[in-house]
Amino acid sequence: MFVFNLHVTSTLGLLLAFSLVAGLLADLIHLPKVTAYLTVGIILGPSFLDIIPKEHSHAFDPMLKLAMALVLFNLGCQFSLSRVRIIAKRGLGLAAGELLFTFGIVTGGLIVYGYSVEGSVLLGTLALATAPATTVLVLKEFRSEGTVTDKTGFLVAVNNFASIVAFEFAFLIILLFRGGGESSPFDQLGLLTGSIVGSIILGAIAGLLVSFGCGLISKGRWLVLLVAATTFCLGLCETLHLPYMLTFLVMGVTVANTSEFNKRIVEELDHLTGLLCVLFFAVHGAELDLHAFITTGAIGVIYIACRVVGKWLGIYSAAKIMKQPEEVKHWLGSCLLAQAGAAIALSTIAARRDPELGGQIQTIILGTVVFFEIVGPLAIRYSLLQSGEIPLAEAISHTNKTLLGQFRDLVDRLRIGMRSVPLTTPPDDLTIEILVRKERGIEESASFDEVIEHIEHSHDNTYPVIDESGTVVGTISYPQLSNAMFDKSVNQLIRAEDLAVPTNILLHPDDTVAQALDVFDNVGDDCLPVVERTSPHLFVGILRRTDLMHLLIKQQKSS
Repeated sequence: MFVFNLHVTSTLGLLLAFSLVAGLLADLIHLPKVTAYLTVGIILGPSFLDIIPKEHSHAFDPMLKLAMALVLFNLGCQFSLSRVRIIAKRGLGLAAGELLFTFGIVTGGLIVYGYSVEGSVLLGTLALATAPATTVLVLKEFRSEGTVTDKTGFLVAVNNFASIVAFEFAFLIILLFRGGGESSPFDQLGLLTGSIVGSIILGAIAGLLVSFGCGLISKGRWLVLLVAATTFCLGLCETLHLPYMLTFLVMGVTVANTSEFNKRIVEELDHLTGLLCVLFFAVHGAELDLHAFITTGAIGVIYIACRVVGKWLGIYSAAKIMKQPEEVKHWLGSCLLAQAGAAIALSTIAARRDPELGGQIQTIILGTVVFFEIVGPLAIRYSLLQSGEIPLAEAISHTNKTLLGQFRDLVDRLRIGMRSVPLTTPPDDLTIEILVRKERGIEESASFDEVIEHIEHSHDNTYPVIDESGTVVGTISYPQLSNAMFDKSVNQLIRAEDLAVPTNILLHPDDTVAQALDVFDNVGDDCLPVVERTSPHLFVGILRRTDLMHLLIKQQKSS
């Protein structure tokens, strides 16, 4: 137990700082940042160090709900009516297959195991839900594009709506068979219908007001309007007991179809959403209890296994019947495994309505959420990678600077800032030969995998390509290459010569530092090839911009 009492603001700073470090480590090994943030929370939470007091987690609750609201608003903004019509033509069939298989397999599996019919049915409805924040943020983080990505976003929205409605109807049927309850099933049905309709109306009104307001006021004031609208609507949902997830999804859809600035509105909210989501997952991780996962025992394992099989088999079967592409058939189902917010909220409602049955369900959900929130983001990334919908920059490990290089640049900039005289131009008789790094270029016959291996072991952004004689035939630029989709199906067909762009920007060992500076001033590359001046102009090495600047600093210091 951590004995030092942290103030809630210190807890906030601690979570964000540790999440920042975890996010950097996740970048190095290309793990989803969501997984890194959750891991930070788990380590700082009661499962390990127990640094984060429970009351602090509750204090962040309004910010966490706002983060979820903004994510759902963002998701809704992706669905213009024209796009919805295109996706829904086949997306609804996939959704139907996935929902039916998931509900049937989870419910049936638990009943066969010997769990109560009522509990099995309720867990079957909760299994439908897919964590929107986790799924959407992983999609955005890896900048994925394609059929699987589009359908994943659509199915996340459908799944959560279906889970809420199915859960409420399941409870109504249970009350009907029991013949008890504080109110009649028909009254409960009326309340359910009223809350759904109320959420839709509130979301539509809020979306119209946002579209109208953003078209009326300057862009500099949009953020104030957007935060005011979302927080006010969130408060109304709490007061009126409306499902806020549906409200903000409808709000986003409304903005997508009534505002010409919908993409810019999402961009305006992105920085705030990103910050809140870091806190959301770190706190969420702190609330996850690994011991709860262990205590679920065999029934937890059965629920996990049945839900995984139901999601994947439902999509596979529906996609096969509908003759969907192979990537949809094999990889869409595993993009829907993450589970958290909606399932936890509904299980809490179940525990409040029926302490005995609902309490059991809540324990199972809280325990299994640990598995799905850790495995879910990893499954999404792997599936998108296999389907070829992740850009190369997100599929490989490449960093521009080492820790030592960044430290040297920091010292150099500090030296520049402390001097009151400008840097002098190096003498014309000082050549770049002393700065050339004798590095091996990429052979033009190198395979795509060999090119990737070279990039992953380099801290440059430009890579010379040489032929058999050692002559530079072009360069590969990482910023341009990184936007290409990482598609394993065509990797074996690509060679370095296919990726290289011819270049006339070459340096020679006897070029002066001043000449090299002039060349770097006109290009954006961080390094340039150096070749012999005499024919056949064999490749010598590379000159890095940072090495050139470091030489200037040393010269100025000695002048």
